[in-house]
Amino acid sequence: PKTIDNDIALTDTTFGFATALEIATEAIDRLHSTAHSHHRIILTEIMGHRAGWLTLGAGIAGGADIILLPEIPYTVESIAETIRERTRRGSTFSVVAVAEGARDVSDTADYEGAQLLVKNAKTPEAQRAARAHLSNVEHSQREHTFTLATQLEQATGLEARVTILGYVQRGGTHSAADRLLATRLGTAAADLVAAGEFGFMVAARGNGTEPVPLKDVAGKVKLVPLDHDWVAAARKVGTGLGD
Repeated sequence: PKTIDNDIALTDTTFGFATALEIATEAIDRLHSTAHSHHRIILTEIMGHRAGWLTLGAGIAGGADIILLPEIPYTVESIAETIRERTRRGSTFSVVAVAEGARDVSDTADYEGAQLLVKNAKTPEAQRAARAHLSNVEHSQREHTFTLATQLEQATGLEARVTILGYVQRGGTHSAADRLLATRLGTAAADLVAAGEFGFMVAARGNGTEPVPLKDVAGKVKLVPLDHDWVAAARKVGTGLGD
């Protein structure tokens, strides 16, 4: 299970995630000083595809004021009100961690509707048309973080700037946690090969490992549950989630 997105089903975690989490957290840490000194809204777009694990973890660890996840569609007014409330309390800046897959309520409905068309298409012609429509919807929403920055400037009167971390999150020196995890999983995989056992993914389970049939993993995505402890913790420390 290797991906920085931590979105592979049936494993506690994936290797690559801990390293990317450190990089994204450090970026948010560094952006705080600029946001504070220039009295601006700084939006930081973080990878993750359609899962919000990386943004949620980095947002909490880095002290982001607002965290926007694909799993929780946002409204601009909710985010703007969080920023205005911070201004009333004397904080003239805000740091917003934005998952690359995060969308507002309207865009989420458009995307899910396009996905449903693909799922329900029966003929080859209908499938091609549905996939083309989905591609167009995805393309039209690619610049959503820049769109949000403009909307927040209009709603709050504060200047907004966007930082796209992009592939910086995927490179560099691996964290010790990822090295240990990869070694655990790799040695367990080698043991399965030696035993003649194939067709499994080696999943992380607590401090141990567990072989999981590939057929149970393929095609599934592990999203952030709305009742996850990290989501609850973010709300309890006053972080806005855009809903």
